[in-house]
Amino acid sequence: MNSKDVAFAGLFAALTAVGAQISVPIGPVPFTFQVFFVLLSGILMGARLGFLSQLAYIIIGAVGFPVFAEFSGGFAHLYGPTGGYLVAFPIAALLAGYITERSNESAMGMAISVLLGLAVIYLLGWLRIGFYLGGNFVKALELGVLPFLPLDLIKAALAVATAKTVRKMVGMT
Repeated sequence: MNSKDVAFAGLFAALTAVGAQISVPIGPVPFTFQVFFVLLSGILMGARLGFLSQLAYIIIGAVGFPVFAEFSGGFAHLYGPTGGYLVAFPIAALLAGYITERSNESAMGMAISVLLGLAVIYLLGWLRIGFYLGGNFVKALELGVLPFLPLDLIKAALAVATAKTVRKMVGMT
């Protein structure tokens, strides 16, 4: 890993932290812009750097820096209702990056990769909320998945469009 890789991974960890502050509390899970940066990190930087950027974000937040939604931080967030989403971020970036790389950065490959990355985020988030709610997975679906789906699909589409534009601007395609 060279200094450019470290800088890009750090940049996306910081962008994810900024995305967390674009937050609208609507229940136990706030609406944020993190998902956009999580998915973009994978499809733009690839599986390895996307994963590392999101892992850095989680570690920074877990040790107490206020990078999570509403300028919060601390290890307890990983056990709270949003912990499943947070843990899913590095995995989603890894998966989105891996599929994008294997598809030769095609638009269809990126679209599939962000949808699968989003599915990972929802799955782990839904499971964590379900356990947090004492095993009420129907309520977890109602609180932690369904309200977010339309806007997250838009964020996923924006991530693909942004990646395609950035790739074209910097000569990556």
